[in-house]
Amino acid sequence: MSSSNDSSPKTCNPAVVGLAGFGLTTLVLQLHNLGLVGLGPVIWLGLIFGGLAQFVAGIQEMKTGNNFGYCAFTSYGAFWISLSCMFLAGHFGIHEATTTDVGWFLVAWTLFTVVLWVGALRIHGAMALTFTLLLVGFVLLDLGHFGFPMLNTVAAYVLIGCALSAWYMMARIILGEIYGREVLPAGRPWVGAVRRESADTRSTAVGGLPVAARVRG
Repeated sequence: MSSSNDSSPKTCNPAVVGLAGFGLTTLVLQLHNLGLVGLGPVIWLGLIFGGLAQFVAGIQEMKTGNNFGYCAFTSYGAFWISLSCMFLAGHFGIHEATTTDVGWFLVAWTLFTVVLWVGALRIHGAMALTFTLLLVGFVLLDLGHFGFPMLNTVAAYVLIGCALSAWYMMARIILGEIYGREVLPAGRPWVGAVRRESADTRSTAVGGLPVAARVRG
């Protein structure tokens, strides 16, 4: 006679690490752009926390079947690693990147971000806000590297808001698990309706949060 008890171990949500690394590294880079922090902390955070840790979080998201989280975390993890390597290479005179080179690098990432931004609009309000600020920040940086350097300062403040928004989603997941309920609301999607969850999905929860909410941050 088979047992009806579910003995599968509890799994954690990799988005908490992905959002933490993305938010912290973005914040420190913008403090650097405002002249408050040197480049050293940006490089090491970009390689380890925003880069490697976020990339690993993306790989873990793949196991949940969450394409959005998988693509976002692995891609922006790779962004931080490549940006940090670009800084290091420039310091040692290896394939130095000009302001224009960095500008086109950012333009390419802006176009990539547009795709995820469209998807974020349909997830929930916090995700939509985070990706909207990220997209606006990228556009301002693009312009800042092509003749309007004063916009780099504006971009720094916008991206600080993006970093804090990412941390809000991180806190929502952590506090939701600890308190067994939604402490910080995600807000309604900006576009369309929330996709209906199956009865099985609604009945499966980790730390009081439905799986669908868990894997989407």
